Amino acid sequence: MIICLSIFSAQILRFWDQPVPVSSPWAWSAGFGYTLVSCLLAVLWMGFLSLGSRSAKVAGRGLEEYAVLVAATLQLFGLAAIASMLLHVDVSRGYLAIALPLGLTGLVVNRWGWRHYTARIRRRGMDQDRLLIVGTAVSAHDVATEFAKDPWAGYQIVGICTPEGPTEADASISVGGQPIPVVGMSQAILDAVQRTGVHTVALAATHGLRPVDVRRLMWELDALQVDLMLAPGMIDIADRRLHSRPVAGMAMFEIVKPQYSRANSLIKRSFDIVFALVALLLVSPVMVATALAVRLTSRGPTFYRSERIGMDGAPFRMTKFRSMFVDAESRMPALIAANGGNALFFKMKDDPRVTRVGRLIRKFSIDELPQFFDVLRGTMSVVGPRPQVRREVDSYDDLVSRRLTVKPGLTGLWQISGRSDLAVEDAIRLDLTYVENWSLYRDLIIIVKTVRTVLLGSGAY
Repeated sequence: MIICLSIFSAQILRFWDQPVPVSSPWAWSAGFGYTLVSCLLAVLWMGFLSLGSRSAKVAGRGLEEYAVLVAATLQLFGLAAIASMLLHVDVSRGYLAIALPLGLTGLVVNRWGWRHYTARIRRRGMDQDRLLIVGTAVSAHDVATEFAKDPWAGYQIVGICTPEGPTEADASISVGGQPIPVVGMSQAILDAVQRTGVHTVALAATHGLRPVDVRRLMWELDALQVDLMLAPGMIDIADRRLHSRPVAGMAMFEIVKPQYSRANSLIKRSFDIVFALVALLLVSPVMVATALAVRLTSRGPTFYRSERIGMDGAPFRMTKFRSMFVDAESRMPALIAANGGNALFFKMKDDPRVTRVGRLIRKFSIDELPQFFDVLRGTMSVVGPRPQVRREVDSYDDLVSRRLTVKPGLTGLWQISGRSDLAVEDAIRLDLTYVENWSLYRDLIIIVKTVRTVLLGSGAY
């Protein structure tokens, strides 16, 4: 509908007051010529989109869906321009200039609307594929936990098959506080599939299935129209780092090395400088107003500078608008002790040290704006792991210390995934995910999502 409406609207808008023919060797009539072109363009456009944008591997899978949609559309119009030149068919540029943006905007908005609708109903437990997980108790639990975190993926876990099968002592596995029943043994998957009526089987790491067993299972599930997924247990690795290739007749995943060096490259530094300069120019009125509000409403300096630990463990002074009373640091140990004694990523939802103006500027992350100056100085990046104080870094193990291989960021995955509402484990996982999977494209997406998160003011205190 969108394609037809956009194309024929372009024809009407372009030629509503004058019947302009298509100049061609076949000398089509004025009306018939462009109607035929519109019909042909609509059919081709639908055909180009059907080649990839509706694939289950793409549809609803992040920004890749929109990228494929835009690429298919631009390819069609590019080929149309080449064809009109080679065939000496003088198609109106005004007609194409209306049809292209009108149709592309409609298609993108349409996909966006349906994705939000789908996400909403899936969070309510609707439109879910029934999923059976096969693997050892530990690996099945890990895979089930990741599925449970993301209801938007569209899977409802109805059972687990383990090598031992259900026992009287343990007939279920708890995932996120919800019991998932163990419905069978790894050696009797087909029976469990038929009893549970699942649509998909996810095969996690298990010692009970040989390659020939997996092949036989694939054939049996295909006859039942049930999908099979292999879950190798690799979590938080970007798809661009995974490459599947056959080795000695076996399908192998090759994992590109972590992107530490690229995250510290000249490209990222150049982007940081340009973005920080533009951002400071745009938000300067907000910063001036905030500085006056902080200065006039509570005793103390306008800016708050405190030590943070940067790349490779080097300390630096991070700048923020002061959002707390001047005695905030001296009150910190007592608050940590009163809230469980966990110093890592310590945050309080109703922190008594925060001023009235501070609550407002924290809600919309206005207090973070002076950190653009830290970005220009080179101690921070626009996007990166959240900056940490020394007491938090001192508690790191060798895994968490990987965060220090890149510069801390003004925003990051933690900023768009819950901010202060994040559990400590999730914040660490997101920081490590960013460090290992860096790309400039990923930075741009995080920045766009940060703007939306900040404007909503969610998860900040």
